[in-house]
Amino acid sequence: MKEGIHPNYGNAVVRCACGASFETGSTKKELRVEICSQCHPFFTGKQKFVDTGGRVDRFKKKYGLE
Repeated sequence: MKEGIHPNYGNAVVRCACGASFETGSTKKELRVEICSQCHPFFTGKQKFVDTGGRVDRFKKKYGLE
């Protein structure tokens, strides 16, 4: 491998929008994510709609599900 062309790899803190944080390895010092394993429906078993711009409400209104 060539010397001096690779980024520095070290510890990084990952922060989720739900408030959870954990450490991992990365070339960046801090990573911000919207969803993690502590709040993701697949891991928690809870259904949670992530509504972007009222899509869920428009769908429910359109098909009379409310």
